[in-house]
Amino acid sequence: MITRKELIEKYLHFFKSKDHKEIPNSSLIPINDPTVLFTTAGMHPLVPYLSGQPHPLGKRLVNIQKCIRTGDIEQVGDSTHHTFFEMLGNWSLGDYWKDSAISYTFQFHTKILKIPLERYAVSVFIGDKDSVKDEESAKIWLSLGISKERIAFLPKKDNWWGPTGESGPCGPDTEMFYWTGKEKAPKIFDPKDKNWVEIGNDVLIQYEKTKDNLFIPLKQKNIDFGGGLERTLAVLNNFEDNYLTEIWQPIIKEIETISHKKYEDYKKEMRIIADHLKTSVFILGDEQPTIPANIGQGYVLRRLIRRAIRYGKILKIEINFTKIIAEKVIEIYKDYETLTKNKELILKEIEKEETKFRTTVERGIRKFEKLANEQKEISGIDAFLLFQSFGFPIEMTEEMCKEREIKIDKIGFDKEYLNHQELSRTTSAGIFKSGLSDHSEKTTRLHTTTHLLNEALSRVLGPEVAQRGSNITQERTRFDFVFSRKLTESEIKELEDIVNKVVKKSLTVKSEELPYKEAISSGAKGEFGHKYPSVVTVYTVVDKDEKKEYFSREICTGPHVKNTSEIGRIKIIEQSSVSAGVRRIKAIVED
Repeated sequence: MITRKELIEKYLHFFKSKDHKEIPNSSLIPINDPTVLFTTAGMHPLVPYLSGQPHPLGKRLVNIQKCIRTGDIEQVGDSTHHTFFEMLGNWSLGDYWKDSAISYTFQFHTKILKIPLERYAVSVFIGDKDSVKDEESAKIWLSLGISKERIAFLPKKDNWWGPTGESGPCGPDTEMFYWTGKEKAPKIFDPKDKNWVEIGNDVLIQYEKTKDNLFIPLKQKNIDFGGGLERTLAVLNNFEDNYLTEIWQPIIKEIETISHKKYEDYKKEMRIIADHLKTSVFILGDEQPTIPANIGQGYVLRRLIRRAIRYGKILKIEINFTKIIAEKVIEIYKDYETLTKNKELILKEIEKEETKFRTTVERGIRKFEKLANEQKEISGIDAFLLFQSFGFPIEMTEEMCKEREIKIDKIGFDKEYLNHQELSRTTSAGIFKSGLSDHSEKTTRLHTTTHLLNEALSRVLGPEVAQRGSNITQERTRFDFVFSRKLTESEIKELEDIVNKVVKKSLTVKSEELPYKEAISSGAKGEFGHKYPSVVTVYTVVDKDEKKEYFSREICTGPHVKNTSEIGRIKIIEQSSVSAGVRRIKAIVED
């Protein structure tokens, strides 16, 4: 048996032996990125470097990144899909290309993990009007000993990555599969056969897609490998079911105990409960904790907890059980210090959400059953009633309709929802059109504005102010910080005056790469709770009038203006409370 810890150690050791530098595990809430609600892949925090910005640690990187994907939530319940997962990732930023990338992956799989060749297959891009057939990757696989019959050429929907928005870096990929069937693997690789499970993916980032749908070759070609830890751990231990591994079994056994039922008889229900509550624990226990809410990350969290409770009702679990499961998750992942640190918050919020939902869920289910028995379709008004009065996320009502084989007026629900609360469709989808690599002029100006605001807050409110996160779009910057009360109008005006004075002084913005410890000792600010690599990029707003000869000095990945005069006049348009002891301000720049 190979453990999660051993797999992680083997992976990091192998790629470090190939001159890759380990980078820290990033927050599940993307920093300065409005395009998605959660970190969906290891490459997510690396987008500026994929676009050409030099990384402080060099061109070869490796890490294990915690990720959340909600796009496959309906598939959770089978043996391989999860909303939360850990990704094995390694990157080449303009260094090695296809030959080395594929060879490294193959060596790791077959030499280090001892995966037998007879259980191994790959897929490559078949080509289309945007890019040629990837014969090059196929030839490399053949040279490594993969037979022609085990190489499948697949279209863009299967073997292409990105961009995540309308534009940005993208390219074909080549994927690796493991045969999980009990019988001998067939000679010919059939990607539609579910016994073939994907365990890795080398993305060959070689194009920049424009908003006009043109694919322009990149000057800097990048490699982005991603491999699901959960799937890899399962196949290495000869499990066809991911939930039989050590990172799931303590949770499954706990569900069996509290439900008085066996996993063999209720696999789907127990998998969904285990998956959703594990994901919930990581959202609550992140470096930037999120609590249940009706928008954004909080909405996803609420939906996951409530869906787990609903499946708990199917298992006839009558007690509050989410807190019990949460403790098991924290126990399994002791290496994540933020879970232990936030344990009290995790247990309190998850139980509070369960108690709140349980008070109405039975009445809500009875109301749904009554409606379903009386009509062939759940109207938009009725679906909104279930949402507003009984706390049913629309996805839960949709799922119940699917089980009863009746229709639901989703368009009608959306209309009712938008009439009640001005929320865009993208709030729950979590995707904005701007794309991950939004380095527009307006966004760049707002990035530097955020640094100036951070420093100004410390000067106006005191040194106890600490950054807890930021989010920047082309329209505004949003900045969260540790502070106990609402800001006064005079404090808001003082903040604006300080920043606008710096803008008028036309100060130079300098960037430099420094060892992390040296950066901190030199006065550079870092984000509260954020993990940084050993070498970081520091942006300094140079001001010789200051005693320290700079106005602000901060660790960041950019992008930034060269001079503060480029920013324009800033105005704070809103302030609010995020949670106990954490405030939020929003600011815009005016030309």
